[in-house]
Amino acid sequence: MKNGAETLTISYPSDHYEEALDGRMILLISEQMETEPRFQLRDDSKTCQGFGMDVEDWTSGASLSFDMEAFGYPIQALEDLPDGDFYVQVLFHKYETFNRADGHIVKLPMDRGEGQQWNRAPGNLYSTPQQVSIKNGKFPALNIELDQKIPPIEEPEDTKYVKHIKIKSELLSAFWGRDMYLGAHVLLPEGWEENPQVKYPLAIMHGHFPSDFGGFSTTPPDPNLKPEYSERFKVDGYNIMVEQEAYDFYKTWTGPGFPRVIAIEIQHPTPYYDDSYAVNSEAQGPYGDAITYELIPYIEKQFRGIGEGWARFVYGGSTGGWEALAVQVKYPTEYGMCFAACPDPIDFRAYCLVNIYEDDNAYYKEGPFRKTLVAGHRDYLGNVDATLRDMNYRELVLGSKGRSGQQWDIWEATYSPIGADGYPKRIWDRVSGKIDKEVANYWKENYDLAYILKRDWIKHGHDWKNKIHIYCGDMDNYYLNNAVYLAEEILSETSSPYYHGEVDYGDRAEHCWNGDHENGNHISRLRYHQMFVKKYVDKVSMIAPRGSDLYSWRY
Repeated sequence: MKNGAETLTISYPSDHYEEALDGRMILLISEQMETEPRFQLRDDSKTCQGFGMDVEDWTSGASLSFDMEAFGYPIQALEDLPDGDFYVQVLFHKYETFNRADGHIVKLPMDRGEGQQWNRAPGNLYSTPQQVSIKNGKFPALNIELDQKIPPIEEPEDTKYVKHIKIKSELLSAFWGRDMYLGAHVLLPEGWEENPQVKYPLAIMHGHFPSDFGGFSTTPPDPNLKPEYSERFKVDGYNIMVEQEAYDFYKTWTGPGFPRVIAIEIQHPTPYYDDSYAVNSEAQGPYGDAITYELIPYIEKQFRGIGEGWARFVYGGSTGGWEALAVQVKYPTEYGMCFAACPDPIDFRAYCLVNIYEDDNAYYKEGPFRKTLVAGHRDYLGNVDATLRDMNYRELVLGSKGRSGQQWDIWEATYSPIGADGYPKRIWDRVSGKIDKEVANYWKENYDLAYILKRDWIKHGHDWKNKIHIYCGDMDNYYLNNAVYLAEEILSETSSPYYHGEVDYGDRAEHCWNGDHENGNHISRLRYHQMFVKKYVDKVSMIAPRGSDLYSWRY
């Protein structure tokens, strides 16, 4: 710190780790202790303060001095902190070394069963929060011991309906230079055991890392469950609603008249995020091929899937929405239909509120005499509570070189070419916001889904016909509807053949709207399986080859 503040030294007990550690040291400062500071870093004004620094070769016998010039969010410099009494906590996010097949050696956080959550990752070290007084940008000299270690996570157990699988991926293991695994939670249809001659379509839900098959419960809600308020949806007792929906889904799934399919939720975390975005990329490796040609055929063989492209359909929201459309685009004949809800940007002319091809800076709209910060998050009335710069600065605290495990960094890890250091090239400078047009062009040719659809329609239009369905709220919190508008223009102009799909919008609907005009987001987001299994079945005869089995699994 420029004004000569006291030092902050950090150590950890020798019984936590014997080997030297690499990782990210995160200093967190908060006014309140309703939750630990490690759970308070967020994009809006309710955030705590964070600072981050890289650490290499740190041994338990050595105290580490925190870098007082470390980059911070929302305040960038320690010396600019306000006066007052605050709670301080330090967390160490552990990295591992990967010797990749491309010759690069990189240090990244390996997922440890939590889905790449820096504040919950087993093996990470953190301190017990303590209160300090800060004055004139200084706090007293502190010796902080990382006395806590996050414990391992228990694996879920199989039940009659839900099975859990994990396979070693030869493709990913070869790329990363170590054993790498893919997993899935498999929901079997009613009557699966009693009908061993039947083979089933495969319903593939993409999305963030699932700890188990979500939203399915064979028991009703606990009548003594205390209602909890949902800040996101402004609904009281939402925890009870979630449990009731899970039980209702079980009754629907096993009841008469519901199509009998196998449903899966995939686990494919990477060292960059809680999932891979289900496509091949330079920085993460061949996840698209691994899922499509290793994991899915394994599941179909193990649980009697039909095993043909028309009998696999994909759906999901947000990240899962982008993935659903992406795998349909990248693998036109391997998947029979996609339902993409509130997808991450599918046209990079509207990368949220940035046009990466025409804008010079991601953080500002600039004129000759002033510049205006670009919004990052809004509510359904348009009230902005975070800017794009806020979001990126928070990630920069959590990790350099794209290692935050957060949203903007995973987009780079998926879409960008590799730099000389082996890490993904930045689409824009993380501090200034200046856009790299060379990287933008690489993104366009490889991952701009709307552009690829337009470019390749002559080649693959017949394989995409009847398969593409997109849904988005017109007040999406992250402005994702703007990219959907542009993609819809491209789809509506298709010919020979016309796309014969669907694009639909929810009036004043926020993020995660998925095509349900009758219920709010807080309910419809819990009904993906019920909604899209039925949509697929209603339309499957349009894409299935003549002679396909469309009836034996509809008992």
